[in-house]
Amino acid sequence: MTPDSTLNVQQLLAFYLEAGVDCALTDEPVNRLSDPDVMPPARQAAQPEPVRIIPAASPAPRGEVAPAPEAAIASAREAARTAPSLEALRALLETFDGCALKFTATRLVFADGNPQARIMFVGEAPGREEDLEGLPFVGRSGKLLDRMIAAIGLDRTSAYIANVIPWRPPGNRTPTPQETQICLPFIQRQIELVNPDVLVTLGNPSTQTLLSTREGIMKTRGKWFDYDTGTRTIRALATFHPAYLLRSPSYKRMAWQDLLSIAKALKESKAPSA
Repeated sequence: MTPDSTLNVQQLLAFYLEAGVDCALTDEPVNRLSDPDVMPPARQAAQPEPVRIIPAASPAPRGEVAPAPEAAIASAREAARTAPSLEALRALLETFDGCALKFTATRLVFADGNPQARIMFVGEAPGREEDLEGLPFVGRSGKLLDRMIAAIGLDRTSAYIANVIPWRPPGNRTPTPQETQICLPFIQRQIELVNPDVLVTLGNPSTQTLLSTREGIMKTRGKWFDYDTGTRTIRALATFHPAYLLRSPSYKRMAWQDLLSIAKALKESKAPSA
């Protein structure tokens, strides 16, 4: 196979880097397509240059090794159950080593906003900007979320914002089911401690994880669910994740309908003055 003649050397090098070709095994080039029966020189060398392989999901740069998933889930449940406050829950997450995502993230992304807020928004996981700042929804999708809640008279002083996963997955990949199950007890306890009147799940992963549904966001959005904390039932509504709305702006109209339902629910649930 001959490279396109229009590609220059820099473009080819960039392509090879993207494909994972980032080191040389021998001093001379090897045409591995010329004769499949010929053993490449790199394999005949007595001491070939070692290739460094870095696991994408859990390199554990500090040498820590996460426990088995079953043990990590049990440990997370026990730890979350003992947290008497949001401050204690955050401290537990800072020291919790049961999720390998902790070792690849820059920092914990716990929450933002008002812990006494009557409404709580929960997304899936932090992105790059959130990982750097340690706050949820501060990138492009976060700016859209700010505009969305401002449209119904809210801001970060009157709302509480968190994610199911408090650490950024490498490369913004989708969290694995095991990672989600390990982190689930912590966000459940976080919701219980905030105790909002209205819970809003942003996007499909957050909705399916917290509201125990397998239906897609197109079927669940705009519908009210009962979220049981064990001590109280909270009204919960699913809507689109702001990142999805950035990719598919035609659905902003449906998101606006969801916001109107949220505003109405907040008004109806407001406790009358004594």
